[in-house]
Amino acid sequence: MNEDIIIVLPSLIHRIGSETAKQAKAIALQYECELKRVRRSRNWSVTGDAIKVQTYAIQLKAHQMISHKLNKQGNGEFHYLIKKIETALLGHADKLETLEAKLIRLITQTPSITLSKLVLLTHCTEAEARVARFEAESW
Repeated sequence: MNEDIIIVLPSLIHRIGSETAKQAKAIALQYECELKRVRRSRNWSVTGDAIKVQTYAIQLKAHQMISHKLNKQGNGEFHYLIKKIETALLGHADKLETLEAKLIRLITQTPSITLSKLVLLTHCTEAEARVARFEAESW
């Protein structure tokens, strides 16, 4: 269930500069993501769990806001990177919620859903599906 996603960032250095890329790479490591160059090309990629990549993008925004307030400039050093990550995350919306939240959402949307269908849709165990059903009914 925790599959890593890969977001391609073409010509990253040309768009944000090498110092900014080094800074973004250091921030990515803090959030267990990997910002790296694709082989020997000029293309880069961000790899990591979808939720962690989303957290990384939020942190880049925060870092950009802080540097904007300190420098009083509108340079938007991470703007390209943030935009590419947010656009790519739209395609991975199913991976952005936890298993428990997904189970409860499915149960509340269709109360007559069977345990076997929950297991099939979410790749969870039958015990996890039973716990989620119990929690959804107690609401």
